[in-house]
Amino acid sequence: MGTRRRAREAALQFLFQDDFVDRARSTDRAELDERFAAFSLLYQVNKKARPYARALIGGIFERLDQIDNTIGHHAINWRLERIAATDRNLLRVAIFELLFQDDVPAQVAINEAVEIAKRFGTQDSPAFINGVLDAVQQSRQKEEAGDAG
Repeated sequence: MGTRRRAREAALQFLFQDDFVDRARSTDRAELDERFAAFSLLYQVNKKARPYARALIGGIFERLDQIDNTIGHHAINWRLERIAATDRNLLRVAIFELLFQDDVPAQVAINEAVEIAKRFGTQDSPAFINGVLDAVQQSRQKEEAGDAG
């Protein structure tokens, strides 16, 4: 398993755990660094995977409203809070990569999310994740085509 896959999985697990903590999500860098360091030690996150996992988590927290709005817009007939926590957080990771990580090709972000969904999600998760991310990518391509025209 590659370093980035491990980082994506660590980010997913951190976000999943954070969903169950009764406090406002903080984007304070120092607090997030401290929480991630404790998480990394407790769950023995691969040292090489930590920087990218931390970058994912920080980026997601900074743009959470935009990412969640994107999920809500493309997960037809699903309210965000009704989406399984694993799927919701995996969508957050993949959408962050799709929209904000220029060094990650769209197909890689989608394929990685689907593969991680097979490992951590339900039987229906891979198809659901793929469908939402495909809709996001198609929307993005239409916007880019409109901007170019």
